[in-house]
Amino acid sequence: MRVTQLGEFGLIERIKAKISNDASVRKGIGDDCAVLAYNKDKYLLFTCDTILEGVDFKSREDPYLVGRKAIAVSLSDIAACGGLPRHCLVSLGMPRNTSVKYLDRLLAGMLDLARKYSLNIVGGDVSRAKEVIIDVSMLGQVEKKRLVLRSQARLGDIIFVSNTLGGSIKGKHLRFTPRIKEARFLTQKFKVNSMIDISDGLAQDLSHILKESQAGAFVYAGLIPLDKQARNLEDALFMGEDFELLFTLARKDAKKLISMRQNVFCPIGEIVDKKFKLRIVDKKGRPRTLRIKGFRHF
Repeated sequence: MRVTQLGEFGLIERIKAKISNDASVRKGIGDDCAVLAYNKDKYLLFTCDTILEGVDFKSREDPYLVGRKAIAVSLSDIAACGGLPRHCLVSLGMPRNTSVKYLDRLLAGMLDLARKYSLNIVGGDVSRAKEVIIDVSMLGQVEKKRLVLRSQARLGDIIFVSNTLGGSIKGKHLRFTPRIKEARFLTQKFKVNSMIDISDGLAQDLSHILKESQAGAFVYAGLIPLDKQARNLEDALFMGEDFELLFTLARKDAKKLISMRQNVFCPIGEIVDKKFKLRIVDKKGRPRTLRIKGFRHF
């Protein structure tokens, strides 16, 4: 058997089944961040992301934006758990003939975003590689009362996204804003039941919440906010790399959020019994089961 036969998520489940941790690990594999014991008030958040030339960016891309993305994707994971970033390690692989100008531009993108979010880059590693590879391991902190995972969506919750979706390949995947500020606002004002960042597509990432929460969902096509770069609804559902927040609130909190007229947050559906799985309702009110697909490495 090859890993392509397992698929990305089958591979993750196979690895997960072989790992056991001690009590200091409050949440391991299966969420945006690992959640680790820290002190009486806070947890540590720990995440890592790798971006590769030819998969996550093209060789012709501005290295400033590539460096920025390398940091931003992990910031987005910290946001999805309601936390604040603190420290990170950066490991860099690159060809021997990489220009110093390219390297300096890459670092400038990382450092500018790190300064914006008060993130310390504290070390890492360098290695020779056939193409550019950047791996970021990031630590954050979150107050225990503000931690949000994928697993607590409740029947009747309203599903929201932050901002528009789709068309990310046309540039947003390199320029997106990690939603740290928005996540902190939500966890300060509301009890957010579940949250994830949209990296692999709305349908696929919502399915992760549904799996972890043992729930189903109705999503309303007419409510999904399409980015101006999106060609159609399919882009918003399946393209991925939007790095927007996808979260659920109890109806009472959802009504309060909507009344606050925070235009960045858009309600798109509701959590229902798991027997319904994931369904999309078209503009004529006709539901159909939504096939779960999106970006997968294998």
